[in-house]
Amino acid sequence: MLERGSKTSRVQVVWAFLQFFRRDSNDFLSRLVTIDETWLYHYDSETKQQSMELWYSGSARPKNSEWKIRWKSSRLEFFLDQDGILLIDYLPKGQTINAEYHSPLLVQLKDTLKENRRGKVIKVVFILHDNAPAHRALATQKKLAYLGFQCLDHPSYSPDLAPSDYRLFPGLKKQLKGRHFSSDAEVIAAAETWLDGQTSGLFFEWLAKVRATG
Repeated sequence: MLERGSKTSRVQVVWAFLQFFRRDSNDFLSRLVTIDETWLYHYDSETKQQSMELWYSGSARPKNSEWKIRWKSSRLEFFLDQDGILLIDYLPKGQTINAEYHSPLLVQLKDTLKENRRGKVIKVVFILHDNAPAHRALATQKKLAYLGFQCLDHPSYSPDLAPSDYRLFPGLKKQLKGRHFSSDAEVIAAAETWLDGQTSGLFFEWLAKVRATG
């Protein structure tokens, strides 16, 4: 059995994706839904100088790995396709991500697709997410099958297969970097303001480049 992180496994997965593209790239991309997550911070230092200013006079000089100062805030999980964001979930404080928490989100996703992407649910929807335990859990896999979703394989340590890591998250983090927020609600509101201002082109651009080079 191949290890998920092995080069052979990675080649096989990418080859399978290529076959989808070759059969009908437009059809494949229109049915692809990516699930990914990121953290928002009350403060994420923009420069080394900003990090230095947070250290009190006389305090020990930080190590190189400590120059980047971050105050952790909220974890967000995004569900998106080529036309934009379908669903965003904000993890409650103290909540653990597991199959019991994640499975109802898949039901919400199916309802959102029915309401906003009617043509997409006629065919099988392809789900691309990472290999987090909540995603690999048997209960999650059963829920995906029950809802009629097909989960695509994703080798470990392969961020290049996740569109959000190329266009969505970098743009969002750049917008928030260096700004101070006093609460979770404040940083979430700032993130939503930026997200609401993005067009579907933000999400489609990366996928279009993949199609052109595939």
